[in-house]
Amino acid sequence: MTTKTVDVLLVGAGAMSTTLGMILKQLDPALKICMVERLDHVARESTDAWNNAGTGHAAYCELNYTPEQPDGSINTTKAFAINTSFEVSLQFWSYLVEQGNLPSPREFINPAPHQSFVWGEKNVEFLRKRYAALSQHPCFKDMEYSEDHAMLREWMPLVMQNRDPSDKVAGTRVRYGSDVNFGALARNLVSNLEQQDGFDLLLSRNVKDLNKNSDGSWDVVLKNNSNGSSETVRSRFVFLGAGGGALPLLQKSAIEEGRGYGGFPVSGMWLVCKRPEVIEQHQAKVYGMAPIGAPPMSVPHLDTRVIDGKKALLFGPFAGFTTKFLKQGSFLDLPLSIRPSNLAPMMSVAMHNMDLTRYLISEVRQSHRSRVESLRNFFPDAKEEDWELSYAGQRVQIIKPGTERAGKLEFGTEVITSADGSLAALLGASPGASTAVSAMLSIVERCFAERMKEESWKQKITELVPSYGQNLTENTELLLQVRKRTLSVLELDRQS
Repeated sequence: MTTKTVDVLLVGAGAMSTTLGMILKQLDPALKICMVERLDHVARESTDAWNNAGTGHAAYCELNYTPEQPDGSINTTKAFAINTSFEVSLQFWSYLVEQGNLPSPREFINPAPHQSFVWGEKNVEFLRKRYAALSQHPCFKDMEYSEDHAMLREWMPLVMQNRDPSDKVAGTRVRYGSDVNFGALARNLVSNLEQQDGFDLLLSRNVKDLNKNSDGSWDVVLKNNSNGSSETVRSRFVFLGAGGGALPLLQKSAIEEGRGYGGFPVSGMWLVCKRPEVIEQHQAKVYGMAPIGAPPMSVPHLDTRVIDGKKALLFGPFAGFTTKFLKQGSFLDLPLSIRPSNLAPMMSVAMHNMDLTRYLISEVRQSHRSRVESLRNFFPDAKEEDWELSYAGQRVQIIKPGTERAGKLEFGTEVITSADGSLAALLGASPGASTAVSAMLSIVERCFAERMKEESWKQKITELVPSYGQNLTENTELLLQVRKRTLSVLELDRQS
């Protein structure tokens, strides 16, 4: 058994690990970093373009980020947090493009107006209130609102095609929304990292065990899927960024901070348009209202994508249930994740989320015809023969120990770190990769706290993210300054 010694071990080769690896290499090029991936390619699970929505989540169009309160007011807290987090990602990507660490922006990010669309008096009233609550702030000052059929037809031609003029509808738009190919982004990041000294990429490696040493380092045992051999990587810091596979690895680490966590896997499916003439008529991401009981990943949207330079049109996602934690995982993933410490939280979530259970059952039982009927809410003239079903990636929603109840089902992302900062894991799904830079910076702050006090790190991190340490919701001048730069560098202000 061979042993490799490094400063940082990144488990998983998706959006999170590649982002953290690039941040750390920018802060200290001398760091020895090793990245391990269970598949034989980089970013082929949750990060792959066909396995996620590709939306640069900025809360411009995602209505689930602005829930209506019992008193009728709109809670905008999550929307502002996600919007400013995405601004951090845009700043980091802009820096990497300017420095030549990333290629032309068109290879991984493209403009796609972010739009919301609703119908019915109650939903129109909600969208009207949402627009009023958000648009008064500079973060959302460029949001447009309309209930006019003619205006909405300009914004979203397919959605308004042959719609009854008497229908009560409304929409919002932010012109400079984005479509992000996170798979291409991650692969370009790895390509750049591989050109740097002190970086190793090990593909086709499964993590079999994690053992803590007396000096605080970790010995991580890997199995080479190609030849069956074993090897050990010793690292001062380990990051578990393996998507749905992060929970079992966190459990293997046995850190106290991971006790009680469980996972609820949800699968996804898309309807993909096969007709080029239909695809060309749509140039936006149009989000609607989520069905009652649906997880956030199932908020319906008619979605323009640019994947490897080719335009595509998707609708969905449609959710389903599986016991796999990864698309290329095992049906034993869920049962093998059950521990004495998380049994009560998982049972509690099962008992108190019957709406979600019923929703998932109904989704699994849908026919192609019924899925196309759902599509017709967004595209009235949709024809069954023009669309085919495609399977997306797996998402594992967080089940965490609760206070009022034994367990609570979370629909966001959560960073878990050991008390000594030697190990970190990222669990959860949406908004996921869009806020990867903010999430990874929080790991750097927690796990490299002493290095963050160094003047060189302080200076460098503000080069990577000029707004670092500043509140963009309060500092309007800085917000407008960084937004102007990122829209220009990433070419999101171009019209087509």
